[in-house]
Amino acid sequence: MSILEMTTVGNSGWIGHAGPDAAKAQTFYKDVLGWSINTVPMQDGSSYATAVIDEVAIGGFSPMPEENGSWTIFFTVADVDASVAKAEAGGAGVIVPPMDMPGVGRMATLTDPQGAKFALITYESMAS
Repeated sequence: MSILEMTTVGNSGWIGHAGPDAAKAQTFYKDVLGWSINTVPMQDGSSYATAVIDEVAIGGFSPMPEENGSWTIFFTVADVDASVAKAEAGGAGVIVPPMDMPGVGRMATLTDPQGAKFALITYESMAS
């Protein structure tokens, strides 16, 4: 089995957890799945906890608390804005419009026509 790069268009290259207590979530998934948790600095001076398997970050834990815990899958696209427009035309709803995350890329969070939450991302490293 081959592993797609997270920047491969169409790949679900990242997962993000949000909930009321990021530290408890990190401990839970570390214990249950055997993940390592690494804290990485962000360009704005904050930090972000990532879930790591075999030295490869596969996802992270939002530092912003949310009332209910949930996971969001980030699908890689070549152009977030164009993909959001196409998704809206297909019946998607926009939760968070396209925005830039310095040091990461451009992303948006949506719901599909059936109500499933997902995110789209174009990583900075994909820019030509």
